[in-house]
Amino acid sequence: MPLKSLLHAPALTHEKSLKTLVENRTIFSLNNCELNIFETYQESTLIPLKFNDLVVTSMLRGKKVMHLFDDPGFDYLPGETVVIPSNVEMKIDFPEASFNNPTQCLALAIDQAKISDTLNFLNERYPKEGNKNFWQLNYQNYFFYNNVDLATTINKLIKECMSTSITKDALADLTLQELLIRIIQTQTVKRYEDDAPFEINSPLAASIEFIKKNIQESINLKDLSEKACMSTTSFYRYFKRELGMSPIEFILNEKIKYAKKLLKNPKIHVNEVSYATGFEDCNYFIRLFKKHEGVTPKQYQLMNVSH
Repeated sequence: MPLKSLLHAPALTHEKSLKTLVENRTIFSLNNCELNIFETYQESTLIPLKFNDLVVTSMLRGKKVMHLFDDPGFDYLPGETVVIPSNVEMKIDFPEASFNNPTQCLALAIDQAKISDTLNFLNERYPKEGNKNFWQLNYQNYFFYNNVDLATTINKLIKECMSTSITKDALADLTLQELLIRIIQTQTVKRYEDDAPFEINSPLAASIEFIKKNIQESINLKDLSEKACMSTTSFYRYFKRELGMSPIEFILNEKIKYAKKLLKNPKIHVNEVSYATGFEDCNYFIRLFKKHEGVTPKQYQLMNVSH
């Protein structure tokens, strides 16, 4: 499992101030958003929750099981974010909640006018390449891990919402724009990593397909930019704007994903995996893998071998 960036969890509500033990709610209201902090202290099942606006939720402590749309329920843990459209009911289980192990989750409701204004601004000032490609939220791709940039932005927004400064609305508005950009970038990365169908009109489609088909080779920026029919400089800038990461970072992520697949074979050696993923220096591969996954390739193999 890739490392997830955790958020800074606010202090828990004092026991004497709790209004309820299930989804105790603290609200911070601003002009264009509302930050809700929910805490639960006892086991519960199928607790309903719905907002009139789009909601960005992120786990801070403990574990929930989320039921959304008609999809199977899934574990929801710190370092993870779920984006939920307006007026969609979620149902939540708290299988482990207690006073010694409470859950804490934020739910940031964002005014639809603010979302529309931000997307219109992005599409006018920073239009995407290709016909009919626009900045937009993807409601099918609603669950993802927090990367460093996304977690930093959410932490900044929590701080502004809880602030007593007279400028907090202005600062929160700027951070809301940043948050929407980070979410769209994170959704785009996840879509490509999950091998979802490419947007035919996207100039990145051919280059990302090339990366996936040549993951065992050394891949350079010049080859990728040629696939996208762009100059190297334009391609690099466009790639980073779309995905929030450089082409090299994306390539390394894909190589690590392929290495994890190979390591599920208990008979394969780490140096074989290193060469098979295009790394001539096995020590560099081991360091990179540990930085990305938190464990060495050998430790990962021992934990995940196919039985």
